[in-house]
Amino acid sequence: MPLSDIQTRIAKAEAAANRAPGSVNLIAVSKVQPDERVRAVLTEGHRLFGENRVQEAAGKWPAFREEFEGVNVHLIGPLQTNKTRQAFELFEAIHSVDRPKLARTIARIAQEEGRCPDLFIQINTGEEPQKAGVLPSDADAFIKDCLSMDLPVQGLMCIPPLDEEPSLHFALLARIAERNGLTGLSMGMSDDFETAIALGATHVRVGSAIFGERVAG
Repeated sequence: MPLSDIQTRIAKAEAAANRAPGSVNLIAVSKVQPDERVRAVLTEGHRLFGENRVQEAAGKWPAFREEFEGVNVHLIGPLQTNKTRQAFELFEAIHSVDRPKLARTIARIAQEEGRCPDLFIQINTGEEPQKAGVLPSDADAFIKDCLSMDLPVQGLMCIPPLDEEPSLHFALLARIAERNGLTGLSMGMSDDFETAIALGATHVRVGSAIFGERVAG
């Protein structure tokens, strides 16, 4: 599906939800996509992208940043603490702050560097044991701890279970954010981003609908 079609659908979803035009940021999820597909989207003028792995981003984005101005890359996958300093160099935002050790590592490096990417705390809304993220019952305390470390927490992120109605999880994420005074909501992907926008998403993560199916290897 052309990028312009996705942008049109986002604009319609914003209007239907009485949201301001342009209030939703489209993260084009470029993980495991060939460079030519990514370059095509860059050439169309899009500048906000999402990557899952530090190593893949390190091999892809420095060259694209030299070729295209204004590139903005967000880490939407898990971050190992030993890759945190490298993540500071590669990403404008990290959407997967999910445990105290990582938060403390980010805070320490932020003090050393004098800067920090924008941060989103990942909430495991489905309480799935195999999935990363803070449990909803622990969310308020974890958010408070992160803010006490002067971390630039912009909002929350979730990935709903595949077999459950996503709107329930989007609504839960929005409630946790609201009661903690956070305005950013990173939620919604190719199959459900319009639902996420209706429930307050500020960042939607769309990959296959823009690029086609992922190419592994």
